[in-house]
Order: sequence, then C-alpha cells, then structure tokens
Amino acid sequence: MKKSLKHIEKYLKEGGCADCDGGRWSFPHNGLQFCVIASWGGGWDHVSVSTPRRTPTWDEMCHFKDLFFDPEEVVVQIHPAKTEYVNLHEHCLHLWRPQGVVLPVPPTCFVGPTTSTTIEQLLEMLRGVS
Repeated sequence: MKKSLKHIEKYLKEGGCADCDGGRWSFPHNGLQFCVIASWGGGWDHVSVSTPRRTPTWDEMCHFKDLFFDPEEVVVQIHPAKTEYVNLHEHCLHLWRPQGVVLPVPPTCFVGPTTSTTIEQLLEMLRGVS
C-alpha cells in the first residue's frame, strides 16, 4: 500500500517551503548535505535531490527513495522528450510517482538473470518480445 508523501510534513523545518504542497530540507548523508524538495499535487508525488557540486549517485537516490517512499513501491526517474527538458540545477535528480496509478514495469528478469532464470531463458523471452 502506498504511503502519502504528506507524512513528511512533520519534518518541515524553518526555511521550508511553507506556501506550497510540500517542503524543502537539508539532509546530511554520506558526509554531504543534500537539498531535498518534496511535493505532492497535480496527480504526482515528487522528490528532487541535489548537491551543490555533483549529481547524486544511484545509491544516494536509493537512500532518498526509501526515505520518502515505501521500499517496495515503484517510483521513476523520467527522461523526457528533448523538447520538454527543464534544467534549473545542474546537479539535481527527481523521483516521481503518479497518484492513483500502478506503474507498469518490465519483468525483473529482463534486467538480468535472477536466481530462478537462466541466461538462455532470458534470451528466449527477450526474442519473443516485439
């Protein structure tokens, strides 16, 4: 069951975004300070994560994904059409979850073999995908 991002309101600190549906926080993690902005509205839950000097790593984004969403929920980082690019901060990544919609995902074995799937089975399944 999805949890609402509204549970994060209790973490809102002075300097947060009090006039919007969400907030902004500074989170220490891995020896760095991350700027995190979270919002919900317009049919989407959203978390952006940035640092001043470099883009967050996959592991860092996983940390914030699990902090703001249930670990078993699917959220996405979107690569939009080039004409839709918006880049307000060079080192910012976003996590998105549509509200009221279950995101379709490919079978896990399409990413790579699992303990119950051999490489041969995976290749056979992929060949069957049109």
